[in-house]
Amino acid sequence: MGKEQGVKVIASNRKARHDYAILDTYEAGIALVGTEVKSLRLGRASLVDAFATVDDGEVWLRNLYIPEYVQGSWTNHESRRTRKLLLHRSEIQRLIGKTKEGGLTLVPLQLYFSDGKVKVELALARGKKSHDKRQDMAKRDAQREISRVMGRRAKGIA
Repeated sequence: MGKEQGVKVIASNRKARHDYAILDTYEAGIALVGTEVKSLRLGRASLVDAFATVDDGEVWLRNLYIPEYVQGSWTNHESRRTRKLLLHRSEIQRLIGKTKEGGLTLVPLQLYFSDGKVKVELALARGKKSHDKRQDMAKRDAQREISRVMGRRAKGIA
């Protein structure tokens, strides 16, 4: 059996793009135990309440839900334990500077397998206010209407 190739998405946080303005993204590895990887291979995880923090020069992913592995024994893992993220030192220093700047947070966007290794796409984000969300929805609706009209015009209907 050879190594897996490509990217297989396990879980994505679709609400994050709605609630936050994404400024920058990073790809990070995660320090996991064996039963967590087996549970992820079954495609079971949730990023709903997950967030990342920088403590003592290390980045930690908190509240990521990976359910216990069904066939696991006493070696099974806790489902919501804090997991260490693996980033380059320069990226961690940049994140420390940006998060101390104020108003910025680290939000996981998706969890996936990349060439057999579990990775997380981490976003440096700023929370949106309700009027920002309304503006985004209005832009999306306007863009949808424009594409609808252009599609009709291309077909010769209107």
